[in-house]
Amino acid sequence: MGRWWLVAAGLWLLVALSVPDAAAGGRTRLQEKEGRRGRRRKDGQGQGRAGPGPSRPLKIRLVPGPNAPAEPSEHQRDVGVLNSQKSLQGQQASYSVIPGKQGRCVYQGLTMFDQAVWSPKPCVTCLCAGGRVACDEVTCPTVRCLFPFTPAGECCPVCMEPDYELGPELSGDSPVPNDPGDPITPLTQEEIRRILWREEEERREEEEERLRKKDEARKKRRKQRKKQEDNQRKMVEERRREEEEALRKQVEKEEEEWKRQLEEEEERRREEEERRREEEEERKKKEREAREMERKLEEEEKHQEEVKEEEEEVWLRGDVFQMPPKVTEEPDFLPAPIPRPPAETEEEEEEEEEGVGHRGGLPPGCDISDVTMTCENAKLTYFPPLTIPELKSLSLEGNSISSIPEGAFNGIPNLEWINLKKNKLESAAIDPKAFKGLKMLRRLYLDGNLLEVVPSDLPPTLQELKISENKLKVIDENSFQGLSSLVILELEGNLLSEGNVDPLAFAPLTQLSYLRLGRNHFRTVPQGLPESVLELYLENNLIEEISETVFNQTTNLNVVSLRHNKLDETRIAPLAWINHRNLESIDLSHNELYLVPSYLPKSLVHLVLMGNNIERIPGFVFAHMDPGLEYLYLSYNRLDAEGTEPESFFGAYHSMVEVCLDHNQLANVPSGISEMTNLLFLRLDHNRIRSIPDEAICDPDLTGDSTMVSLRLENNYIDPQKISPSAFSCVRASSSVVLKPQNTK
Repeated sequence: MGRWWLVAAGLWLLVALSVPDAAAGGRTRLQEKEGRRGRRRKDGQGQGRAGPGPSRPLKIRLVPGPNAPAEPSEHQRDVGVLNSQKSLQGQQASYSVIPGKQGRCVYQGLTMFDQAVWSPKPCVTCLCAGGRVACDEVTCPTVRCLFPFTPAGECCPVCMEPDYELGPELSGDSPVPNDPGDPITPLTQEEIRRILWREEEERREEEEERLRKKDEARKKRRKQRKKQEDNQRKMVEERRREEEEALRKQVEKEEEEWKRQLEEEEERRREEEERRREEEEERKKKEREAREMERKLEEEEKHQEEVKEEEEEVWLRGDVFQMPPKVTEEPDFLPAPIPRPPAETEEEEEEEEEGVGHRGGLPPGCDISDVTMTCENAKLTYFPPLTIPELKSLSLEGNSISSIPEGAFNGIPNLEWINLKKNKLESAAIDPKAFKGLKMLRRLYLDGNLLEVVPSDLPPTLQELKISENKLKVIDENSFQGLSSLVILELEGNLLSEGNVDPLAFAPLTQLSYLRLGRNHFRTVPQGLPESVLELYLENNLIEEISETVFNQTTNLNVVSLRHNKLDETRIAPLAWINHRNLESIDLSHNELYLVPSYLPKSLVHLVLMGNNIERIPGFVFAHMDPGLEYLYLSYNRLDAEGTEPESFFGAYHSMVEVCLDHNQLANVPSGISEMTNLLFLRLDHNRIRSIPDEAICDPDLTGDSTMVSLRLENNYIDPQKISPSAFSCVRASSSVVLKPQNTK
């Protein structure tokens, strides 16, 4: 209702300002009236009048008060309503100017167009002029006339005289009278409503147009932002693929280099072995020849002795008639000189003087090359006494050594590697100070012995310790005391459990990265694992539970192997490892799982679940992983037609590289496979699949190069003749698809 009143007041104000003064010069009112009527008749908008009659309109005249101003000039009209209001009927004005923006005005939260007039409250009129708002509070003067009249929505009365008629101009949109002599009647409520409705429609259309343009701009910005994000994502994925390809090539190059070096080393070893064998054969041959020559010489000397004895015997008999023959000629055969063995080289003589000696001086079955000595499977029953200070590596694997005395390593103090695997060492037979003098020892292998405790006083320089396949049955808090440099520790195949491993035992191992505790008797993950450990192997134990706090300290853990245990998904605590940021590989194969476990680590990349009883992959089980799972192995489980959901692989569509679902009971290709844009290897063989729809494996709408390298579908129930060629459009080569053999119905 306030809006109608404001608009009506504005219209009446315009009417009041447009009424010319009766005494204005130039033309008389009658002339102006006649001229306007003539123009209306000429335009066909009016009819002539002969005299008063029934068709004559009602004549009323709106007369201003005695102080009403004369008709404003053109210049005054251009200034606006504000100037007219200042002098209207002698009213006093008090304006409040408010700055506007861009030609429009903002008043009490409303935006007004330039030259707009409104009344915020009764008897107050405001004008928007050049971005500024001017408001005038009306003070009504005294009206002296016979017919005072206060129009609807006005504050001050006006005089009415029956001299003016309502011209045709006021029947339309303009409230301005044709002539001061013409009668003026106030606008009806219907006309005011029509004018206000038209203005409201125009404002609404302008607002809708503004909103439409704003929405189009917002959609355009959103589209541009989405395009930029898509481009950035493509660039990131491309860069990642390039980095993976470069890394793969680098790894392949390093593997080839490593293989080449191994082959060269093997070739050099074979050549060295061949050379040593030839030298040994040559030496044996010369020894045989020398022995043969000595035998012949001994036989010849024996023969000569016999001849001489016979001659002496004849002479001693006194046969005077037979004289010994005179030797007039040289004998036909002179005894050959006795051959000497080859002279030893200067190096061998020096080595013999220093105590090394040649191979003949080593224990039987031992060999020495440079700074490495090997006595493997030499049937040694004791630790050989050696004095070779420059020796770095000593291997005594596969013997029957049962003890190590205190000074066993006194003659070889610079050893860096000792291999005592597969002997008969017992803890009581190893002197407590046997290893103490080895200041450079890095690696010690004691696998396959009879040890019950970890040897004491091991050198602090030790970096690798292996005591697997023994009889260890206790690890106390002092077992690894002082081994702060240890990086690799292997204790597999012993009698260890959570009851005989002290939680403080691993505390000194501040650099430990690689820990193997497989083939023991653990029912839970041992407590007190070092914070530095990166790889943990607990396979072939009896582990039934993973508690919430067991991995709290191992925040750097990267690989965990728990295969061949007794875990099921309900015994893995939700917060056991979900927040680990470095744990990328978990092996839970050959356990008792019926579902793919939830709450897996966010950083997981490699998941092995083979050989379980898994019947279902829950929806969104991989959705929380970042950057996403890449390798999933679910072979040899119980997945069937209802084993997967549309959201089972959600979160891994753009990260998955290899998926193995072979040896299950799947009746069709699981949904979501076609959305894996980076999938390289897919195994679905040995299932119950009967058909391959076009969009089951490859997305027909996906453009770009084919990515899949290998696809296995053999041993299902598929008819190859019924497969569309487009079903394998994402596979790089047709030879990469294995379809044969198939089972018969």
